[in-house]
Amino acid sequence: MARAIQRLRSVEVDRLAKRPGMHHDGGGLYLSTDGGSQCSWLFRFMLNRRPRAMGLGPFPIISLADARARASECRRHLVDGVDPIERRDAARAQGRLDAARAVTFRQCASAYIEAKRAGWKNAKHRQQWQNTLDSYAHPIIGDLPIGTIDTPVILDVLRPIWTTKPDTAKRLRGRIEAVLSFAMAAGYRNPGLNPARWQGHLDQTLARPSDIRDVEHHAALPYAVMPAFMTDLRAQDGVAAKAFEFTILSAARTGETIGARWAEINLKDKTWTVPADRMKGGRLHIVPLSDRAVTILDSVKPADQSSGAFVFPGRQSNKPLSNMAFLMLLRRMGRDDLTAHGFRSTFADWAGDCTGVDQQTREFALAHGVSDKTEAAYRRGTAIEKRRVLMRTWSDYCTKKPPAGV
Repeated sequence: MARAIQRLRSVEVDRLAKRPGMHHDGGGLYLSTDGGSQCSWLFRFMLNRRPRAMGLGPFPIISLADARARASECRRHLVDGVDPIERRDAARAQGRLDAARAVTFRQCASAYIEAKRAGWKNAKHRQQWQNTLDSYAHPIIGDLPIGTIDTPVILDVLRPIWTTKPDTAKRLRGRIEAVLSFAMAAGYRNPGLNPARWQGHLDQTLARPSDIRDVEHHAALPYAVMPAFMTDLRAQDGVAAKAFEFTILSAARTGETIGARWAEINLKDKTWTVPADRMKGGRLHIVPLSDRAVTILDSVKPADQSSGAFVFPGRQSNKPLSNMAFLMLLRRMGRDDLTAHGFRSTFADWAGDCTGVDQQTREFALAHGVSDKTEAAYRRGTAIEKRRVLMRTWSDYCTKKPPAGV
């Protein structure tokens, strides 16, 4: 007949805790100690013919009575065929997820951008990331808990622009996927299929980007009516109108103009040097300024001209114009059929049709750069002078008196 296990007594536990070894209390419960600082309760059991051991907590934080209660609960799970270790781990994971439910997609996106900041080549890339999410993702999913975002809400974000702005939609999907993957790695989402994944998932419900005709064209004004448009533009009041005219005369992008600071302007040399971190291509760009462009700068030059001040400030002098300023200006002019970016196409069409300037110089003027490295090296010293003539000719064309009836 098997001898009954002598259960521990509370008064004995303090003494046994100082004696190295495994002290059995019965029912698989042990007090495990090294005789020094390490002393804890252990539950040992067999499951599927495999010996297992589960820690129940340190002594004396967990008393003998507490340890027996925990061991009893483990035995009840074993009767039901449940591994108490797996159940505990699952409960802990769920607890972490419950705590993470307060973390929103917007917060997670900000954390991701911050984590990747050092590896991105320039501040403009980070700003493009932020702008894409602010414009299209955050209004729909920004305040949703990151752990609750699923495929239907991803489709709610993508479908409105999937066929009308395919390039933007493609970048947006990839950025959402990256944020969600980051959330999984950080423990804010259950591991598994990323609902923004393309291959084998969203490709089953959305048309392939390569099959969509890109209809995100920037409406361009025919250069023949450019002088008439400029006459109307110069009749508009406000900083936005002057900034827009300056943008057109410089063949610049909207973001380059509204972010311009006085430190970038050299009125003596009539140049505007846009630093690499504000250029789409990540390369410094020097814009030769026409006399009319300089006149515009003189008209907005503040009395206290600090190098860090914005050339075209918004309502608050320490902030630039809104990136919607030009769009709203066009609407006030009754030209909501046009886009600010489209005037770069107008310039390119005019330069190609009406001047003898070579294509590479036109590409430099648009800050597209030169793909051939040898050609780029050769052009580095001469393109600026060719472009100075080109931009002066463009300004003269834009500011000439429009033909009668136009």
